[in-house]
Amino acid sequence: MEPLYQQTNKADKQSVHLVENEIQASIEQIFSHLERLEILSSKEPLNRRQNAKLCVDQLKYDVQHLQTTLRNFQHRCQVREQQERQRDELLAQRLTLKGTQKKILDIANMLGLSNTVMRLIEKRAFQDKYFMISGMLLTCAVMFLVVQYLT
Repeated sequence: MEPLYQQTNKADKQSVHLVENEIQASIEQIFSHLERLEILSSKEPLNRRQNAKLCVDQLKYDVQHLQTTLRNFQHRCQVREQQERQRDELLAQRLTLKGTQKKILDIANMLGLSNTVMRLIEKRAFQDKYFMISGMLLTCAVMFLVVQYLT
């Protein structure tokens, strides 16, 4: 089921890109027609010229709105794809770190360290983290007091 889902999802992304390209080509073609319409509307008789320009301007506004909508859609798709890539990278990074930790533990076991010693090392690392954080906070407090005293 998973390969079929991946294949369908991949085909869907490809078809979306094809439709995007077709829409973009249509919009570009409409813009070229609008340029020609602007020229033709300026050649209309004076009594119909204002109405013709108004119609051309309305079409131009509508096409610009469509182009903006297409750009927003493309931007959302790019953001979604980027988020998927980043999520995959993070999951691969996490698996790499877990694999590295497991290899270190295996090497330590091969060297003859017992599980009790390994647990003590891990506990010490956990405690050292709190000592480091408290030391940093104490240092910041002392620096703040020194700055307050000197100024």
